[in-house]
Amino acid sequence: MKNILLILLLAVFAACSTPKNIQLKEVAENNDEDSVSYELIVLDPGFESWFITNSKPSWYHSQSYYETWNQQYVNAWNYHSIWRRNSQLLEGQINYEQNIDYGLEINHKLFYYFQYVERVLKIPIIENGPRVI
Repeated sequence: MKNILLILLLAVFAACSTPKNIQLKEVAENNDEDSVSYELIVLDPGFESWFITNSKPSWYHSQSYYETWNQQYVNAWNYHSIWRRNSQLLEGQINYEQNIDYGLEINHKLFYYFQYVERVLKIPIIENGPRVI
């Protein structure tokens, strides 16, 4: 029983102390070069369950609302990952391009990932973020 508890504690500690990583991945559909979709990959074990229980429906805000906040968060994330003391927790740059239409679902999920990092993990990314999510 002690071994199981120790392994569980180590797993929780590892999950809490590992760098947070997120990737936007381009996925070709049906081998048609004109048709491209995007996939958001979050490498944080606690995010998916938090997202399911805490996010509002994607249509709650407009895509432009999510895009505006995401651009601010990505700029701050990339800055922090290079220059700030939290850089060991915010691993890698996020390649989010303003001129690409990632769609409502991707923007919605990315927006809530930033909320998760700030509210659950208590890692500040931007000051004066959205008041109501």
